[in-house]
Amino acid sequence: MTKVISGGVTAPKGFEAAGIEAGIKYANRKDMALIYSILPCIGAGTFTSNIVKAAPVKWDKKLIEESPFIQAVVVNTGIANAGTGAGGMKCAMDTAEEAAKLLGLPTEAVLVGSTGVIGPLLPMDRIKAGIAQLVQKKAATPEAGADAARAIMTTDTHPKEYAVQLEIGGVTVTLGAISKGSGMIHPNMCTMLSFVCTDAVISKETLTPLVKESVVDTYNMISVDGDTSTNDTFVVLANGAAGNPEILPGTKEYEAFKEALYMINEHQAKALAGDGEGATALVECQVIHSDTKENACLLAKSVISSSLTKAAIFGHDANWGRILCAMGYSGAMFDPDDLAIWIEANGEKILLCENGVGQDYSEEAATRVLSQKEIKIICDMRMGEAQATAWGCDLSYEYVRINGDYRS
Repeated sequence: MTKVISGGVTAPKGFEAAGIEAGIKYANRKDMALIYSILPCIGAGTFTSNIVKAAPVKWDKKLIEESPFIQAVVVNTGIANAGTGAGGMKCAMDTAEEAAKLLGLPTEAVLVGSTGVIGPLLPMDRIKAGIAQLVQKKAATPEAGADAARAIMTTDTHPKEYAVQLEIGGVTVTLGAISKGSGMIHPNMCTMLSFVCTDAVISKETLTPLVKESVVDTYNMISVDGDTSTNDTFVVLANGAAGNPEILPGTKEYEAFKEALYMINEHQAKALAGDGEGATALVECQVIHSDTKENACLLAKSVISSSLTKAAIFGHDANWGRILCAMGYSGAMFDPDDLAIWIEANGEKILLCENGVGQDYSEEAATRVLSQKEIKIICDMRMGEAQATAWGCDLSYEYVRINGDYRS
């Protein structure tokens, strides 16, 4: 059985972390992070589907595919190192080389991550000075992990870390994560920056398909603003420090680890969606009784991605026509005269539409439901047994303000 524990990336054995103020772009806040394993890790990951890929994405993708092991990750915020050409690639390589030198590692064992404004080159003098601080301050404490979670934030309103434990062959195995993301969130692979560390003994050949499968119903099912980032990176590192019997496909231990990885990724995905820039509510859309899983996914994500639906939720307006419209252009085929739409929050559930026709519901009650911090939209397609869930947030005035002056 998987249980939630406190902490993040330092919760698993053998992992250390740090977060410091390097002055990359922000003043008086942590803006560089380090994740380090005392043992070499096998790594697996997925990256942005955007054709415009940031330099750190290109660097990390190559290392995840080709490097024999990974042992550290260096992340900066404020500047994305995207749209920077050959100069940006040199910045990514120089970052890895500097960290490798100070940690006593091969350059190919160091991943890099960047998030922030697209266009500028990284200030390498501050990056290198920051790496020196990170290496000096790294620790295995919960506080060090929390510092790293805070240091990777940009417009996030709070840090996002999570950890779980389970038993594998009588041995305790731990997974811990930190993630960031608040805007430019509409992934088609994974999302934003998200790092999961585990002390499990598992091979790269076993972990890689698990990682790719896990993002399908978690990170791939969230949206804040319909923009797929240039920097989206999701990486899982496993150092084997727990000493459990190796996790092998087709075993109950494999299924248990798969469930734990899904649990941590779903939690982080929902945390990212609920912390969308300017958001006042986490919105979940559950599509049930669809004909296929593919169509259920299309429908659910179309609803939570609809700007009009998001604006209606921000205004606490039960305008179910917005939802129906979003379903109609999703690309999924269905009969609009044979479905139902509900909204639900805090145990109160209201039928808005039945057989494609609006119902006689209380506007006061609907406003009450839509005023909650977590809101569920349920769409019953009455076509089959497939279902899917997507997560997003409302669209507020604050989103425009934040993005109207993001560079300045």
